[in-house]
Amino acid sequence: MKVTYNWLKDFVEIKLAPKVLAEKLTMSGLEVTSLEQKEGDFVFEIEVTSNRADCLSVIGIAREVAAITDSKYRAYSVERRAYSQNLNAIRYPLSAKSSQQLSLRIENKKDCPLYTAKIIREVKVGPSPEWLRKRLELIGCRSVNNIVDITNYILFTWGEPLHAFDLDKLKGDSITVRRAKNAEEIITIDAQPRKLSPEILVIADERKPVALAGIMGGKDTEVTAATKNILLEAAIFNPIIISRGRQKLGVQSDSSYRFERGIDSQIVEKASSQAVGLIQELTGGVCVLAKSSGQPKIKRKSINLEVARVNKILGTNIASSKIKKILNSLEFKTKTKAKNSFRVEIPSHRPDIDLEIDLIEEIARISSYEFIPKTIPAVRPQVTADEPRTLVSGIKNMLIGLGLQEVITYGLTDKDLLRSFGERQTDEVIEILNPLSKEQEVLRPQLIPSLVRCVADNLNQKQEYVNIFEMAKVFSQAKAAPQEELHLGIALCGAKSLLLAQGLIKDAAGLLHLKGIFEVLFTRLGVRDYNFKATDNPSRIDVCAGKEKIGFLAKLDKEILDSLDIKNKEVFVAELYLERLLPYAELNKKFVHLPLYPGISRDISLILKEEIPVGDILEAIQEKGRPLLKEAKVVDYYKGKQIPSGFKGLTLSCLYRREERTLIEAEINPVHSLVCTLLKERFGAQIR
Repeated sequence: MKVTYNWLKDFVEIKLAPKVLAEKLTMSGLEVTSLEQKEGDFVFEIEVTSNRADCLSVIGIAREVAAITDSKYRAYSVERRAYSQNLNAIRYPLSAKSSQQLSLRIENKKDCPLYTAKIIREVKVGPSPEWLRKRLELIGCRSVNNIVDITNYILFTWGEPLHAFDLDKLKGDSITVRRAKNAEEIITIDAQPRKLSPEILVIADERKPVALAGIMGGKDTEVTAATKNILLEAAIFNPIIISRGRQKLGVQSDSSYRFERGIDSQIVEKASSQAVGLIQELTGGVCVLAKSSGQPKIKRKSINLEVARVNKILGTNIASSKIKKILNSLEFKTKTKAKNSFRVEIPSHRPDIDLEIDLIEEIARISSYEFIPKTIPAVRPQVTADEPRTLVSGIKNMLIGLGLQEVITYGLTDKDLLRSFGERQTDEVIEILNPLSKEQEVLRPQLIPSLVRCVADNLNQKQEYVNIFEMAKVFSQAKAAPQEELHLGIALCGAKSLLLAQGLIKDAAGLLHLKGIFEVLFTRLGVRDYNFKATDNPSRIDVCAGKEKIGFLAKLDKEILDSLDIKNKEVFVAELYLERLLPYAELNKKFVHLPLYPGISRDISLILKEEIPVGDILEAIQEKGRPLLKEAKVVDYYKGKQIPSGFKGLTLSCLYRREERTLIEAEINPVHSLVCTLLKERFGAQIR
C-alpha cells in the first residue's frame, strides 16, 4: 500500500517529519518498507498484514497516524472543494424528476450482500486536473481520464473499489449480479478474452456479462472519450467468491485485492457519494438516479476489558483514562461498566478484533512497545509436568531427540495380523460390529503389529533404515467393561549409515539400541527402580519397574516377518505400558552443584558366566563401594578365543570421589579391593 505525506495530511494534522512518522508507523505494526521523496511530497510504501484490510486506504492509515501521534482525525478531506466540505450537502435529482429507469437484481445475497448504482448524465470525459493526476501518479497509478481517475482516487482514499460503466453501452434497463454460465465469455478492459464458469461472479446486463464482479470491468462497456452517461457501481462482494474467481482466471487487481480481504459495509455509500460529488464537480455531470439492492448484516461486537488485565499482560501501569483515550482514538466506543472496567464496542472496520487480548495488543502498539518495561522472566527450577497430556508431549520430544520418527497408524486392525504375532488370543479383542473392511475388524490390543506393518511399507519404498515410534491407546476386553490403556511402541529395522573419520560405518539396529532408548527415557523421567529381565525366549526381554512388568523388548521371529513379506531383514520392537510406568516417574528435579574435586577411576577386567546379569553385578558393587564409589558402568564387552565357552568378558569402570576433598590412594585401595573380592566370591568372576 502506497500513500503520500500530503494525502495523509488531508485527514489528520501531522507535525512529525516524514522519516519520524515512518518510524512510528513501523513500531505500531504498519511496517514502512520504503520512504521516497518525489515532486515535493513523500511516498510511503507500507506492508499491510492480511488481517488489516482497513489499512488498505488513506483513511485507514490516517486513522492510525492520528492514534499514534495523538492528533485530530478528520473523516473527510479538508481539500478546498465543495464536495469535500459536507457530503450530506450532495443532492441527487430523484427518479420522480427523471425519466431514467433502472432495476437491480442480486441472485444470491451471500455472493453480493449489497449493490448500489448511480446514474450520472452529461459527463464530459477528458484529462484529470493536475492535483488528481499527480496524486495518483505518485503512488504508481497511471492516469486514464477524469472518470476512471476519480474511481481510482476513491479506491485508494476509502478502500472501496468503484467501477464506472458507459451507460449507453449497457443493454436494457436492468443490472443483475449472478454467477456466470458455462461457456460464457467476456473481454476484460486489459483486452484479454476470458472463458467463464459458475464459480465466477459477474455483473450482467440483459444480454451478457459486462464485468467480473470485484475483479475487472469489461472492454465493451468501458468509459472512453465518447462516453456521455455513466453508471457508477459500488458494492460488497463475498471475499471467498472473489478469491476463487480471481485464482481461476489468473488475474489480480487493486479491487480484487481489497474485496478478498473484506470491505467495511459502512463506507460504501460514503465512498460512492464522494465519487459522485467529484464527478459532478470535475466533469459537469448530473446524478439523476441512485438505487441500491441488498442490506448487509452488521454484527455488533462488544468486548469486556479490565484495566488490571491490561497491565498484568503488558507488565505496565497504564491508567484507565489513557486506555480509554487510545481506544477512542481508534474509533472504538467505550462504556464504563464499573471502576477500571470497560465495555468496548468494536467498529465495523475492525473485524480482526474478537477477543480481549486483541484490544490489549491495540493498547500496547499505540502506547508504544518501547515503554513496556524490560524484565527478566522468573526462573522456577522445580516446575513439574505431571499432567498426562504434558507428559505425553514430553516423552514424544525425548524420542524425537533420540532420532526416532513418530508415526500414526490406524486404531483398527485384523485378526489374522494379530494371530501371526501370537501375543493375545483373538477372542479377547473388541470386535467392530460393522467393519468397513477385513483389515479394520477389531480394535488393536497392542501397537507392535501396526508398527511392523508400517516398517514393511517403508522397506517396500526402499528405505534402508526405519526407526519409528507411536504413542496411542490400545484396547482389551475385560470382564467388567472394555479397557483402554496408553502404550508406547517402537520398531527398528536396518542399518544407519554414519560418516566418521574412519569412513562410512553401518550401525545395524539391535536389542541394545532399544535398551539404550529406554534407559535414556527412564533417566529423564526420573524412573530409578527399573531393570531388564531375561525370559525363556532368548529373543525377548521383559522391562520391569519395581516388581511390575511395564513392557518388553523383542526380536521378531522369521515367521512373523515372512507373513508381512519382510525378506532378509531383522526387526526389533519394544512396547511400553505408559500408564504403569508413570507412577514410578519422579518429575521433581533437584539441581546440585557440579563436583568441586576430581574423581579417580579404576577399571576391572573380569570373566564370568554368560547367564549372570550385568545389572546384578553393577547393583552389588555400588552397594559395596559406598560412600566413595559414585558410579560403576560397563565400558567393554567382549567374547572370543580368550574367553571360554559359556562365559563373557567385561570391563567395568569405577569412579571414586569425595565431596569435601581430593581422595588419596590409601583411601581408594581398600574399597576397591572389597569390590574385587565381592565379584570373585558372589559371582565367581575371574579378575584378569
